[in-house]
Order: sequence, then C-alpha cells, then structure tokens
Amino acid sequence: MRFVKMHGAGNDYIYVDARDTDSSGHATDWEDVARRVSDRHFGIGSDGLILLRGSDVADARMQMFNADGSEGMMCGNGIRCLVRFGLDVSALSSAKDAFDIETASGVLNVRPIWSGDVMTRASVSMGMPRLRPEEVPVIAPGGSDAAGIGETALDLPLSVGGEELRLSCVSMGNPHAVQFMESAVEDYPLTTIGPLVERHATFPEGVNFEIVNTLARDRIRVRVWERGSGITLACGTGACAAMVAARLRGLVDDEVVVEMPGGELSIFWPGHGEVVMEGPVERVFEGEWTS
Repeated sequence: MRFVKMHGAGNDYIYVDARDTDSSGHATDWEDVARRVSDRHFGIGSDGLILLRGSDVADARMQMFNADGSEGMMCGNGIRCLVRFGLDVSALSSAKDAFDIETASGVLNVRPIWSGDVMTRASVSMGMPRLRPEEVPVIAPGGSDAAGIGETALDLPLSVGGEELRLSCVSMGNPHAVQFMESAVEDYPLTTIGPLVERHATFPEGVNFEIVNTLARDRIRVRVWERGSGITLACGTGACAAMVAARLRGLVDDEVVVEMPGGELSIFWPGHGEVVMEGPVERVFEGEWTS
C-alpha cells in the first residue's frame, strides 16, 4: 500500500489513493488499517487515515478514519491536505482554482493557495455551524431528548471529574463542546477530563472537547481532545467551533487567528452563513506499508 504522510498545523494523517478500490470489489478492512498505521510506536504514526476516493457529485471524495479505527465525518486540516494529495497523484487538475470535495458531512469547497508551483496553504468553506441541540447532537440534562435545552446549547452545565463546565455546543459537521476559561489552557488536565467529556451520556455520538483562552478580539488559544483520536496538535473543525462559540458570546470579531499547539489557523465568520478556514498544508514523507 503506497501512502503519503501529511499534516496541517501538526494534525497529521496517512493518505492513500483508494480510487481503484471503489470498483474492484476487493474488501479492505480500513478500520483495522487505520488503527495499525496510526500507532506511533508500531505503525507509521498519525491522527488517522484518509482515503482519496472518486465521487459522482464532486471532484473527489474524502473518507477518513480516526486513530482508533472509527470512521469520522469531517476533518478541516485533513481536507486541505487531501486536495494537495489529489493534485500530487493527478486525481485533481492543477488548472482549476478550487475543488468540491465530498465528505460524510456534505460537499465542501477547497481553494488552494500556492507558493510558486507548490500548494502550501488552502482555504475551506466549512459550511454553516449547526447550533440546535438535536443537530450537534446533545441531550438535555435529565431528559431523553434535547427539548429541555432550548434553541441552542451554548451554556450547557456539565459535571465531570470534579470539574464544573459550562459548554458551548456546536456542530461543524461533527460535534464539539467548547469550554472558555481564564486559566491557561496549557495547565488544564485535558488528558483526564477530555475522555470523560467525549464519552459522556449527554453526547450520544461522542464529542470533541475544546478548551479556549480568549487573548484578544482577533486571537484565541485552543487545545483539543478529539473524538476517536485523543489529544491532537490541531483540529480544523474544532478551531471553527471555538471561533463560532466565541463570536456568539461577543468575545471576538469576525476574523480570528486560532493558536493551537501545532500552528495557527485563520477563521472568518461574521455571525451568519458559512465559516471559512485557512491554514497550512505540509507533505512529510511517502512510503510503502507492507504489514
């Protein structure tokens, strides 16, 4: 299996051209492959596996698997790198200015940004944030549905691991729970609290958990515990969710730089319409997986 390892702001994935398997009839256990290649000690090492596939409705389709083998819906950093990978393997034409990419969360538009003849960044139209509890999804405390929360779940109380949280819940094609805090995010016990939030019964499909410091009207700092992958150096949808939650709370303006451990992402959202994200694309190395 030929592969390329790429990352966007440190959020790294293994990329495989799986277009031939679309019609070959050969069944591959991609969940198992994802677990094995993602292992940072016995595999290649990554936050997951992303497949480039053909699409009947877009220029290409992205199928992604988390490090634990579960299939994900969308990855903002991953989709930028997928377009670079598609260009490199001639699945996408460099003559085009932008590409529609099919994901499990819908079709998103990616616009490459070039440095000479190399794609080094991209902007992505990430779609509209979904705020209704049933769209996240999140269940009302003490209830069997979301009716008790109201139209949004932007101030959801949650007690986990001795922590009293007030979560802003946003879906960016996958579910996010955002916690704003005064203390430094670097000092927060994310490895302890993250998995408790991810698997809490309040979130029937699990959730990504972001902790956020507001630094200025145009800058926030975020750490993330990703559903199915644990702590990652960056999360594109998480950066978008954090910015949306901050914007709705009146903490930031329309354009924000999101600092994450692996790098910075720029997010634009004026309070309505689609969220636009811009960030880096890096090719690390390529090889052949023989296990």
